[in-house]
Amino acid sequence: MTVGLWLVVYYLVPLDHGIGIGTAVALVVSLVLFAGVVVWQVRTVTRSAHPRLRAIETLATAGPIFLVIFSAAYVLLAKNQAGSFTETLGRTDALYFTVTVFATVGFGDIAPVTGAARVLTMVQMLADVILVGMVARILLGAVRIAEDVRSADSGEPPGSEGPVGQG
Repeated sequence: MTVGLWLVVYYLVPLDHGIGIGTAVALVVSLVLFAGVVVWQVRTVTRSAHPRLRAIETLATAGPIFLVIFSAAYVLLAKNQAGSFTETLGRTDALYFTVTVFATVGFGDIAPVTGAARVLTMVQMLADVILVGMVARILLGAVRIAEDVRSADSGEPPGSEGPVGQG
């Protein structure tokens, strides 16, 4: 549901204004807000009765939101600086490019050409590494904390999940 809502917003929000320092600030603010949401989600994982399920839910919603943020930035860049990419990017093309960068498959049909496009793509690549590595690690740690707390409360040894089907 959340992912669908974000996609609807992505396709409906006007992305036809100019770019400048405000656009860069908006990208940074979006990424900071995204990080804040992830931190809040990690806290909910540690308090959840079903931390594994909550962690999976967090990854399933946070990943697409992250991709939409960069897709919007690519659309704005492509509309305002013609020739930034090897082809004109519409919203679906930008989403496709964002996913290929995230997945590190780089089909080669769309590539950044200008300095600004390359810098934005590098920022996404670095953020991708952080998202995949650090956020996944933090979420797994939050799951362990929640399970250890639940085990301590129930008197089970740490790491034990009790009968099959619980956890």
